[in-house]
Amino acid sequence: MDNLLKSISYIFHPLLMPLFGVIFYFSKSPRFIQEEVIQAKLISLFILTVLLPILLFFLLKTLGKVKTLNLESTSERVYPLMLNCVIIILVLKRIVTLSQVVELYFFFLGILISNLTCLILAILKFKASIHMIAITGICMFFIALSIHFSININGTLALMSIIIGAIATSRLHLKAHTSIELLIGIFVGVIPQLILVTYWL
Repeated sequence: MDNLLKSISYIFHPLLMPLFGVIFYFSKSPRFIQEEVIQAKLISLFILTVLLPILLFFLLKTLGKVKTLNLESTSERVYPLMLNCVIIILVLKRIVTLSQVVELYFFFLGILISNLTCLILAILKFKASIHMIAITGICMFFIALSIHFSININGTLALMSIIIGAIATSRLHLKAHTSIELLIGIFVGVIPQLILVTYWL
């Protein structure tokens, strides 16, 4: 059971969620977007939001700023979250600009706000669940897209509900977070996406 719950935390790691959101967007969007453009954006996002943070993690580990990938203490979270905010700003400036893909622009803007909030909480010595921030933020984005494009994604939302429950169970069972840390994580993930929906929905 421990191995299963650990694998859930890794499979649905927060680093992968933005990329999953973009893939979902391109698979559901009724707008015509050239295949070459989609591929270029996905590759760029994979490099910036997945590979680069991993490389930066190993750099921080070498420098003694972090110990494990789980970022167990609030002090370990500060530098990774700061660097991730810089990466998201770069994504907003270069990859998903407001003039190109408005829905993805506000999706990543919401991610940036969630990251900044989590960073502030870490500085204040509170460890909100980054897993819950990521998965609930992307779920809110999916709901907004279903309304925006008038598409039925009930199956996807049902699956997302199961995944959210599995992640929450995993984090509690592994004693990575308390219930309040999970709950705060949900609010930090959902609220920025919910507020920003008003600018593009």
